[in-house]
Amino acid sequence: MNHTTYDETTFAATFEHRMQGAPGEGLHYVIGGQGTPILLVPGWPQTWYAWRKTLLAFAEHYTVVAVDPPGLGDSDKPYGGYDTNSVARRLHQLTQALGWKHFDFVGHDVGVWIGYAYASLFPQQVRRLALLDATVPSLAPAQMYAFEPTRISKNWHFFFLTQADLPEALISGREHAFLSWLFHAKSAGSGWLEPQALAEYVRCYSAPGGGRAAASYYRVLFDSMAQNHGHARTRLKMPVMAMGGEAALGSMMESMMKQVADNVTGVIAPCGHYIPEEAPDFVVEHLLGFLG
Repeated sequence: MNHTTYDETTFAATFEHRMQGAPGEGLHYVIGGQGTPILLVPGWPQTWYAWRKTLLAFAEHYTVVAVDPPGLGDSDKPYGGYDTNSVARRLHQLTQALGWKHFDFVGHDVGVWIGYAYASLFPQQVRRLALLDATVPSLAPAQMYAFEPTRISKNWHFFFLTQADLPEALISGREHAFLSWLFHAKSAGSGWLEPQALAEYVRCYSAPGGGRAAASYYRVLFDSMAQNHGHARTRLKMPVMAMGGEAALGSMMESMMKQVADNVTGVIAPCGHYIPEEAPDFVVEHLLGFLG
């Protein structure tokens, strides 16, 4: 069986959906497998579903949790708490509820932002940290947000989503067109995103509060940046894998994380930004080797 081909029936035999937390603050996640715990954290505009092609392979070796961060996917959508320190503390509550003393953290996109904050706040709990293709607020060089031909299709949404109310007003009812464009603009090819996957993301981000909650991560970016300036005073000691897509951030992931971590392994994936979905076999191979 190809463990990086997602099949709902096979998935349901190993994983189950759960919620953790009080009403209004609940986190949705899927859990399966056994062994050393591993937490998979997606970004926007994705959900836990971004890891679907890797979950069965990881579950052969680990107790796997793929979570929807606060406000994303099927997690509840509170009106505050989207700075990365607050989100990291909320995920810490989840890992405490699961009884995890030590675990491996794997984050993609906004999950990278959260992962850096989590590893900085709770370094004794994170055994290994894998970060996949995202600029950490305050650590990335300013040119990554420059208005230039090679960057503009990949970074314009940072400016757009920080605006109050406007993104929701323009995107509401047009989520399919918006997300289709975004996935195409930041990937390296076609055919990697199945129609049912796009439909799942459209379902989540057209739900009540979905657009507002997702944009909230960007609306507090300057708060997250200030927090990261503080975190950078203490270097990370755990092993860090910094993986960039060849057609996305590439080797910049490694150079960025070497600013703040002592033990960094750089990897370049043969794809664009959406590494877990564009190159699931590559992700499984390299993460299993890194996590051990």
